[in-house]
Formats: sequence, C-alpha cells, structure tokens
Amino acid sequence: MYEPIRTKSVHTMAAAPEVPHRSREEELDIRLAGQLTALLTVTDELHARATRDAGGTADGAAPDGAALAAAAERIAEQVARLSGGHYPLRAEPSEDSSPSRTEALQQRAHTLAGNALAVATSRGDAAAMALTAERMEAHAAPLRDRDLATA
Repeated sequence: MYEPIRTKSVHTMAAAPEVPHRSREEELDIRLAGQLTALLTVTDELHARATRDAGGTADGAAPDGAALAAAAERIAEQVARLSGGHYPLRAEPSEDSSPSRTEALQQRAHTLAGNALAVATSRGDAAAMALTAERMEAHAAPLRDRDLATA
C-alpha cells in the first residue's frame, strides 16, 4: 500500500559530523566580548565628549573624562582576555556634540552594560560581572540626575 522511502532523510544530513560546533562557554565568550566591545565604543565616544567639553570649561568634567578613560582601558583588557589576547579595534569618535546625543549615549551605555552583565552572569565571570555592574551604575547616575532635574 505504501511505497518505501528511497532517499536519505533531511534530518540525517543535519547531524553531519563535519559541521563545527562551539561549546556553550565559547558562545558566551563571543557574546560577552561583543557586548563589551560595543560598550567600549560608546565609552570612547563619551570620553571624547568629556575631554572636548573640559577644554572649554573648568566645571569638573575632566575627572569624568579620566574615569571614562580608565573604564575604557579596563573594558579593553576584558575584551582582550576573552578574545585570546587580541585587543579590540577602537572607533574614532563622532563630531556631534549636542546634549541630546550625550544623553542617548549614556542610555545606550547603560543598556549595553546591562546586557553584558546578563551574559557575564550566565558565564559565571566574576571580573566581567563586577566591571559591567560598575559601568551600569556609572551610566545610571547621569540618567537619574536628568530625571530629577526634569521632575
């Protein structure tokens, strides 16, 4: 009544042994390195803005710039550790200096730090968890101050 199947099943081809697979730890390493690299890019942009603003005013923006530079170096070290010793490429900051762009960058950095914290927690990486939690708090402070000023 039924004719036997004469061709190979598509399911047997998907389990081919020559397909490279990464372990969960390798996938988390790659994801965490990507999140930290994105956070590094935004941190570099915020650092460039802080140093550019500090050149025109003496209102205490320079320590913020120094803190951002130190944070960027720590982030770069974590990316290098996760990437087998390869330091990430650093992007050139943009020239847009509007205050709304700075607020958007702070929000983006906070979000990226939160994403990296989630991946670091899944991975069980204490150093990355501490760094990303610190960066999350650092980027949340200006957002809280802005919300308090508008309330």
